[in-house]
Amino acid sequence: MSAHSYRFGIEEEYFLADAETRGTPRGDLAAFHARVKAELPETGRELVAAQVEVCTPPLTDASAARANLGGQRARLAGIAAENGLALLACGTHPLARWSRQTATDGERYKGILSDVGIAARRALICGMHVHVEVPDPEARIDLMNRLLPFQPLLLALSASSPFWQGEATGLKAYRLSVFGELPRTGLPELFSDAAAHARFVAIMTRAGAIADASFLWWSLRPSIKFPTLELRIADACTRLDDSLCVAALFRCLVRLCVRRPDLHADLDGVSRALASENLWRAQHSGVAAALIDEARGDAVPFPEALEAVLALVAEDADALGCAADVARARSIVAEGTSADGQIAAFEAALAEGKDERAALAAAVDWIADAAR
Repeated sequence: MSAHSYRFGIEEEYFLADAETRGTPRGDLAAFHARVKAELPETGRELVAAQVEVCTPPLTDASAARANLGGQRARLAGIAAENGLALLACGTHPLARWSRQTATDGERYKGILSDVGIAARRALICGMHVHVEVPDPEARIDLMNRLLPFQPLLLALSASSPFWQGEATGLKAYRLSVFGELPRTGLPELFSDAAAHARFVAIMTRAGAIADASFLWWSLRPSIKFPTLELRIADACTRLDDSLCVAALFRCLVRLCVRRPDLHADLDGVSRALASENLWRAQHSGVAAALIDEARGDAVPFPEALEAVLALVAEDADALGCAADVARARSIVAEGTSADGQIAAFEAALAEGKDERAALAAAVDWIADAAR
């Protein structure tokens, strides 16, 4: 176990905004996407044309992740600016309207739109996915179960979706509610073992419910392409430092659960229900949430919950060379998440006498500036 490198990769989804109006781009985006495809072949498309995705190669070094992801962000932002666009890294676009979006061409996207209908059309959201390679791919279902209690904390640190369809939601991570309209989302079920998971996938596939396991859009799942666990709970992080923090912390938690097979080994329906409640608390309040500790039987302030997790993964962060990125979590709590920054910009604009549309534009500007 100690020799395993726990290779990881990060996928980030971004919005495109009109640089002048800050809303959905008004023109054809074909030229932008053609140039991106030519200059950044590692990028991909998302469900609507006003989105773009980047992914890193498999990595073992935290500094390499910073260089790769930061470089891709900078190049995309430059291409966007030259096309009259702004690149936004956030879970929801404060001003965009789902009904005004143009769908991306592609058989997979057409199939999703056909199968899921308006729920897919409304899914104008961006997330961050983190893959972590595990020593024994057959152990991924057990690891998926035992990582369940940590997911609310990871969501809270990434919270960047306080606005939706031009309105303040009162939540810090509203993206999860939008995504929850789609089937087979949210926390994964507690499977007794890998065979039970395989049986579920086989039944779902044979019944025609899914084409393959990639249509299980849970917040954490085993990849069907790679020997990895894929974290999908996080909002797209506005600040690069936050992305690297969440990715590093998840990587450390995977290693922790591998070296500590006793950790969360006895989870049951109560455990999953408490994780679900904590997910709501994180969605509502971000890093201001109090998270329920099952062992203690009460709720603890987020900073206390975070320190407990950081103590658990200290050995793993040192071994993987990502202690500085993991420690960034304390700064996120102290400074506030992207959601907190967006809300502050919005409220400051309102206090200056600006109307709601202008205040939302101020939130968009905060996102664009903070990502630089």
